[in-house]
Amino acid sequence: MSNNETKTDVILIGAGIMSATLGTLLKELAPDWNIKVFEKLDKAGEESSNEWNNAGTGHAALCELNYTSENADGTVNIAKAINVNEQFQVSKQFWSYLVNKKLISNPEDFIMPLPHLSMVQGEENVQFLKRRYEAMKQNPLFQDMEFSDDPETLKKWIPLIMNNRPASDRIAATKVDAGTDVNFGALTRMLIQNLQNQDVQVDYKHSVKGLKRTKEGLWEVKVHDHDSNKMEYHTAKFVFLGAGGGSLELLQQSGIPEGKHIGGFPISGLFLVCKNQEIVEQHHGKVYGKAKVGAPPMSVPHLDTRYIDNKKSLLFGPFAGFSPKFLKTGSNLDLFASIKPHNITTLLAAGVKEMGLTKYLIGQLLLSKEQRIEELREFIPNAKSEDWDIVIAGQRVQVIKDTQTGGKGTLQFGTEVVSATDGSIAALLGASPGASTAVQVMLEVINKCFPDQAKEWEPKIKKMIPSYGISLASNPDLLKEVNKAADQALGLDKKESVRS
Repeated sequence: MSNNETKTDVILIGAGIMSATLGTLLKELAPDWNIKVFEKLDKAGEESSNEWNNAGTGHAALCELNYTSENADGTVNIAKAINVNEQFQVSKQFWSYLVNKKLISNPEDFIMPLPHLSMVQGEENVQFLKRRYEAMKQNPLFQDMEFSDDPETLKKWIPLIMNNRPASDRIAATKVDAGTDVNFGALTRMLIQNLQNQDVQVDYKHSVKGLKRTKEGLWEVKVHDHDSNKMEYHTAKFVFLGAGGGSLELLQQSGIPEGKHIGGFPISGLFLVCKNQEIVEQHHGKVYGKAKVGAPPMSVPHLDTRYIDNKKSLLFGPFAGFSPKFLKTGSNLDLFASIKPHNITTLLAAGVKEMGLTKYLIGQLLLSKEQRIEELREFIPNAKSEDWDIVIAGQRVQVIKDTQTGGKGTLQFGTEVVSATDGSIAALLGASPGASTAVQVMLEVINKCFPDQAKEWEPKIKKMIPSYGISLASNPDLLKEVNKAADQALGLDKKESVRS
């Protein structure tokens, strides 16, 4: 062991919402463990978790149409929506535990009550939305959902969208008042600060340049300190790769068999942000529409009220784009560097399969600002170009892998954990619903990577998350109980946001 090498129990790579959540869980479950965090940027939550790098935050499957699919017989499959909502409930319970324990404060700085709406146009889509509503309404998780295709009701729900709309437009919406807007940038910074308060070492401007297995079975992580321009070496029993798009390269460097035959496809995004506060004040909710043919699920158009820097904002998008970078602050060589002998056939197979997606992305890249405003007019009929600015959002890397159902080179939409058989290393890959399900995903990491301790920790986990291991959809009484407790702790039981 060299002079500049230090030993620790856990190393978390990346100071985003995933590492922050895993670190917070571990500090509660094993307070004596030594944890280090390395982040290449100068602050926490600056990449995928940053509030300006994503819009549709607070994914709870209350309004996202891509979480419900239509079967051949016209019935609607809501299984994925149930799953996502259950996971968001787990996050809410954990956040409320942290607030009650005074480990984080001022929950209104990261979570606000906000209606979630789905909105569709055209007779066929209206009928689909009605069938979807009827299927979801029967489930306790979605029992408060309302449906309307009455223009007068819709004017009350979505005045900005209905204003100046032709009377001939066939339009319908569903609404759930119990939705939220979550600022994951603010939450990440709170969680990281809480870790620092508990003597967790968080090193900013530290880039991980490599990792390898030692003879003793530990992981040696090679880290570049930007300020001193020196290399440091840290060893740990467990390493978590929570570096967003940067996780794939580190997973490949680890050499674990589970990391082979996996590729990444980067998708960038743009949003229109309203700079006219009068217009911002006319809209209150997250309104999701239907994705265009060929669009990836993360490109479902939505008109979103957001609370950023204590101010109400209005975002529309996203417009998909393509960049070979795996991170917003990454390199143009990222995509090419990720191509390895073991994943090249997987990537080529995906290229052949995803011609529709490629065509869609090229079309999106060629859009002018005026063409983007034209798409916005499907939501706001009288939108004016001068009221909106374009903001470049975060970079997402969709996982490409071989699956039994999809075959070789299947593009995965969602969040995936890849871990070594011995549980000594885990990586988080993928995109939406991502941050909203962070607590559930990190509990899965704990169960996979610390199976022996996880059994001992179960009573403590149940204190933090009362519904742990229980389906809330099947237990309406428990659902009411945990929702009431979480809403009180997080300040969501106030009828209307104080800032709206």
